[in-house]
Amino acid sequence: MNLLNSNDFWQFSCSFYEQREHQQTLLALQNKQGKNVNLCLLLHYLDSLGLKTDRKQLNILVATISKLDQNVMQPLRAARAHLKANQAAISDYSNIRKELLSAELKLEKQQQQMLIDVVNEFNLTPCSTPNNSALYMDIQVL
Repeated sequence: MNLLNSNDFWQFSCSFYEQREHQQTLLALQNKQGKNVNLCLLLHYLDSLGLKTDRKQLNILVATISKLDQNVMQPLRAARAHLKANQAAISDYSNIRKELLSAELKLEKQQQQMLIDVVNEFNLTPCSTPNNSALYMDIQVL
């Protein structure tokens, strides 16, 4: 059992995501391939720690976050996009946008906590060159 810390993962994610090229790549994976950014970040985090997942574990991680992603995160992103496209008609757009972004960030952090809770139940394999992200890129998103 590996005991990963969700705060360490959050800090890793924030540092990684603030780099523009990483942000663009992650958003493209999300928007064009239906991949989950937090799961991509977790898999990269595990790579950085020299820990390897297997397909079964990856499927469990996908299942863990899929309902929150489909029922909350994706509709919230769609709502933000709709509001942005129609901001001229929304008198308090700036404040509404800030509040939606704040809510989305809190939900992202919650989703990361869910992932860490589940991955801490796994027996991850130490590996000098894990490539967890490649495993995720190979599976079809449901």
